[in-house]
Amino acid sequence: MSMDNHSFEKAMELFGKLIAGEEISVRSGKNAELYKEYRDHAEVSNLLDTMLTQMNLKLYEYNESLFITAGNHNHVFGYTNEELRRLLGVRLNKELYLCYFIIYQIITKFYTQSGSYTYTEYVKIEDIMKAVDAGLHNVISNMEQFRLSELEENSFEAIANLWDELPSVANEENMGGKASRGSRYGYLKMVFNFLLSQSLFLEMEERYYITDRFRAVITRYFEEERGRLYEIMTKEEIDNASY
Repeated sequence: MSMDNHSFEKAMELFGKLIAGEEISVRSGKNAELYKEYRDHAEVSNLLDTMLTQMNLKLYEYNESLFITAGNHNHVFGYTNEELRRLLGVRLNKELYLCYFIIYQIITKFYTQSGSYTYTEYVKIEDIMKAVDAGLHNVISNMEQFRLSELEENSFEAIANLWDELPSVANEENMGGKASRGSRYGYLKMVFNFLLSQSLFLEMEERYYITDRFRAVITRYFEEERGRLYEIMTKEEIDNASY
């Protein structure tokens, strides 16, 4: 076997295992050798990067592990809004947007504006409930400062109204209760369960720890993607810090 064929076969093997969701790391047993192939051979890593680029996928390396995430508008490997609504257990777009806002509050607990991870070890549902409450209150109270479009204003007002109408905990729930659309706690539980199902969270005694996969996703968001929600929330944080 020539070196070219060897590199191509290893790159294809890596590609197949990554899109199948297998762990590729120096600690992953049978896949540890594949990680070393990527790390030690430029031809393998270059071929893999080319394959992933053609499929609109991005590769991230963190803590001697490899992860892939779908690029923008990648409906083959990413999720559509309809698929996310089904996976999260919500029906309406405003409910989905509230879930997005909850996820944003979660990831900011583990990342600072300065571009480094915080020392936050874990989050609890109650912590994120307070963060969502404060975040929505600040955006609605200072909406004129953000120069939002009419669509953005309507979207924030819709999710803020939805949040305000929800009790903290539904009558039939307790703090160890189920995920549902009947309370703020229920929405948070739905999001936390989704992150657990995607191998982004680990849960221990109602404490939620992020995985290396989630760290890779967070790094991509803050260093490359950001987006409009980041712009709005960062402006709010900067403005608040100036007082």
